[in-house]
Amino acid sequence: MFRPEIKVIDCTIRDGGLANDSKFELDMVRNVYRAICAAGVDYVELGYRNSKEMFPPSEYGLWRFCDEDVLQKVVEGIDPGGTKITVMQDAHKAKAEDVLERDQSVVDMIRVATYVKDVDKAIALAQNATQKGYDCTINIMAISHESSPFLDEALQQIEEETEAKAVYVVDSFGALYSEKVHFLVAKYQQYIKTKEIGVHFHNNQQLAFANTIEGIIKGANYLDGTLFGLGRGAGNCPLELLLAFLKNPKFDVLPVLKVIGESIIPLRQEIEWGYTIPYMLTGVLDQHPLAAMKWLGTDKRDDYLAFYREITEAMGVAD
Repeated sequence: MFRPEIKVIDCTIRDGGLANDSKFELDMVRNVYRAICAAGVDYVELGYRNSKEMFPPSEYGLWRFCDEDVLQKVVEGIDPGGTKITVMQDAHKAKAEDVLERDQSVVDMIRVATYVKDVDKAIALAQNATQKGYDCTINIMAISHESSPFLDEALQQIEEETEAKAVYVVDSFGALYSEKVHFLVAKYQQYIKTKEIGVHFHNNQQLAFANTIEGIIKGANYLDGTLFGLGRGAGNCPLELLLAFLKNPKFDVLPVLKVIGESIIPLRQEIEWGYTIPYMLTGVLDQHPLAAMKWLGTDKRDDYLAFYREITEAMGVAD
């Protein structure tokens, strides 16, 4: 449970923003930032740095773009302690020129999210971040749908062509079980020799925390979590559980508990996230949670059998 190499990343605002189009109030984001810093968490991810040409600003909140003047308002007057700031770029939805030189920014690390098919774009963004003075990671999304030899080739490229701090196993669909986590971390370790392995899990089958533990056991040292599991669909590994499990004296869970009660729980009146049967079914069937998100917005939301039949029919699977 204790390894000095372990780094914890809070993704509450970034992943939670997928549940409300990144439309968090500034005061709420400041509250989260203050709590994460006080808790001694290594990194706090304040949103995306994606292209405004691909995401119309009128349809999304501030945290889909994380403009520098906005981030300055977040950090103003708050002691960061040892906590660093990160933002995410989607390989297929971001541009290199959206990233300033490091000495012009409060951001410390750029996390590049990619599918295997877009690995060349991800490598270009990672190299851009490194050249501008940032640390970076590469997060391979939808890993349950990726397989050899394409994944192997992507890992080899990332190892040879980037200076990323970590390469992530990202269970976008909440489909993985512990055996597959073990297999994937071991596969990454075959190719990734100069970087850490990271893990990011979704909670469709109530396994995000358990799978994070499995990743730790197998040697993953970059660990993602969110406050009370806030995130797209079924949400993520709860940060408070992760900090309690790690038992590292540098972490203080009390500021986390306070901000969950004051700033996260009230969001449940506006945003729905967490385990439900539709999300469970998309996880079991290894399908994108978007279908469940749409279903939960209808008046048939509790007709789980009908949802099962709809999604399996779309997959071409009979009862």
